[in-house]
Amino acid sequence: MTPPPVIDAHHHVWDLAVRDQDWITGEELAPIRRTFTLADLAPEARAAGVTATVLVQTVTVAEETPEFLALAHGSDLVAGVVGWTDLTAPDIADTLAAFRALPGGDRLVGIRHQVQGEPDPEWLLRPDVLRGLRAVAAAGLVYDLIVRPHQLPAATRAAALLPGLTFVLDHAGKPPVALGSTRPWAQELRALAALPNTVCKLSGLVTEADPRTWTVEDLRPYADTVVDAFGPGRTMFGSDWPVCRLATGYTNVLDIARELTGRLGEDEQRSVFAGTARRVYGLRPPALPPPRARQA
Repeated sequence: MTPPPVIDAHHHVWDLAVRDQDWITGEELAPIRRTFTLADLAPEARAAGVTATVLVQTVTVAEETPEFLALAHGSDLVAGVVGWTDLTAPDIADTLAAFRALPGGDRLVGIRHQVQGEPDPEWLLRPDVLRGLRAVAAAGLVYDLIVRPHQLPAATRAAALLPGLTFVLDHAGKPPVALGSTRPWAQELRALAALPNTVCKLSGLVTEADPRTWTVEDLRPYADTVVDAFGPGRTMFGSDWPVCRLATGYTNVLDIARELTGRLGEDEQRSVFAGTARRVYGLRPPALPPPRARQA
């Protein structure tokens, strides 16, 4: 039986000839300190049965989002783009409208900021940030949360203050997998999941584990917590390619996610691996390939 199509709700690309990725530093990240393009991703994704993807921002640079939209415009794989813009800018609504007018602007589905790097654990609750988040909601976009566990309480309060905005938690909030601990991450995750306008990506767990000794069973308590807290209808698979390559390959990340959700029913798995992403991001079904010419 052929596995159902998969939507990869979280991956990146970058070109070091265009700009540096200043977060790729140190010996541990050296294997991904090179250019990764859609041409690199496409054969791996197709081989894994992935029919559509969501391309997610990597750096807080204004030019990146238009570049990503242009890539999506020329791609039959990238169905959505989560870009970046300054949430605190007074003209954020105009900027979002300008994105929509660009080639590929119809693929813009969300905005993300590297909150994990903000020193203020309550950065999301700043009045200027909340104003920007309201503009994101008014534009019909979602907001991807990239936070660490100690920032989850502020994320929960922001989501409660903005019930009209869908918050998508990337990488399950980066739990301390390498430490083998679920506290206080699990409690904070469940508080966020209690709000109906929140969704979680089952992504990034392999690179939160011990890079030398991790096993699938090390990841299971965290995956189980995510699925139990959010339910399959608010959980979506993401590869986090090419960052996942620090731990394992693309196809293996998908196989691991399937193993971790193996207890779910068929319809529930369809939600995790395609349905949730399609609904939350408003992704259009991928175009069907042209019919093959009949042989004379």
